[in-house]
Amino acid sequence: MVRLLLSIKAELENVTDLQPLDDFEYFFKVKCNSCHETHPKSVSLNRHVLSSYELSGSRGNTANFVWRCGECKRESSAKFEDAYGVKPYVAENGQFGPLLVVECRGLEFVDFEPRGMWKCKGMKGSIFSDVDLESGEWNDYDEKAALPVGVSEFGNQWTRA
Repeated sequence: MVRLLLSIKAELENVTDLQPLDDFEYFFKVKCNSCHETHPKSVSLNRHVLSSYELSGSRGNTANFVWRCGECKRESSAKFEDAYGVKPYVAENGQFGPLLVVECRGLEFVDFEPRGMWKCKGMKGSIFSDVDLESGEWNDYDEKAALPVGVSEFGNQWTRA
């Protein structure tokens, strides 16, 4: 079992607390730890209990993602670490900050695609819940603060937790 920490970084303009919406679908690139092949397509995971699958050969253990490698046919799994939760990005601009931890068995995630909607807070409390980072940046205007807001230069890294 490997615990992987996904950290993100971004340049934030007049916003804080960047994080995915609650019903976020996470898209990752996955690599088999047995044959070391990286799956050519992104796979998706959801944190919710409804998206948990029983592991074959186990006694009731579940995971958020169960995958059989196309090359070596080994079954692997991944599970979000609920005790860790999802942390909003509050690091200094351009610095990596922790987002979530995933417990992996037989696989590793090697990339993250920020598809889907994110949310963040403006300087005077405005909530922006329609932040789309698929292109790597987002821009808007905060009426309360009378300031432009934005997220750019989004990046990610995986490390052992």
